[in-house]
Amino acid sequence: MWTSSLSCWFGRFALLTCLAFAVINIWGYGSGKPLGSPEATNASGVEQGGTKTADQPNVPGAKGVDDDYIIGPSDVLAISVWKDSELTRTVLVRPDGKISLPLIGELEVSGLTALNVQRLVAQRLNEYISKPQVTVIVQDVRSRTYSVLGKVAKPGSYELGKPTTVLQAIAIAGGFVEFAKQNKTYIMRPVSGGATQKLPFEYNKVIKGKNPEQNVELKNGDTIVVP
Repeated sequence: MWTSSLSCWFGRFALLTCLAFAVINIWGYGSGKPLGSPEATNASGVEQGGTKTADQPNVPGAKGVDDDYIIGPSDVLAISVWKDSELTRTVLVRPDGKISLPLIGELEVSGLTALNVQRLVAQRLNEYISKPQVTVIVQDVRSRTYSVLGKVAKPGSYELGKPTTVLQAIAIAGGFVEFAKQNKTYIMRPVSGGATQKLPFEYNKVIKGKNPEQNVELKNGDTIVVP
């Protein structure tokens, strides 16, 4: 009798243990964090804000520039060399189009893409470091800009790190404000010889699909004027 009761008690205990284990597993699975959450990011070895662990290169946050963006004077580059904090740094492209780095000295980077510079730095460092792992990103675009002036929400100068049309530029500047003469908007574009070309932009026609050629892609130095 006692043996039968003991067997029954152990059977119930085993059943409860299995049920508890199953509930814990289901609860843990259901509470998993989505990719991109702080917990998921930390689990991958990289914290938010680009902070590295001991095994990750420290790559600062980059601006949204296209892969074929051509670097110019005043641009800011973030150069990371894996497991070498002395060589990992942020540098400004000088007016002569060059940057200076430890070990390799001066490099001509103006006219190159970030990938070109990455390969060049790795090639030069290969003389001092075995198989260097280099990452180069354009952290701040300063060599190519455009301006939006007049009756827009946020007039000022903007980076031209990727292809941008007049419509996109106006949206980035917060759009028109009250009393803006939308159809009298125009673009002032520097041309050779120090002259300036005036390009019309009739907003109401453009957004209706008319005169699409007026929605030009901006060039370095362009100024959009909204009367």
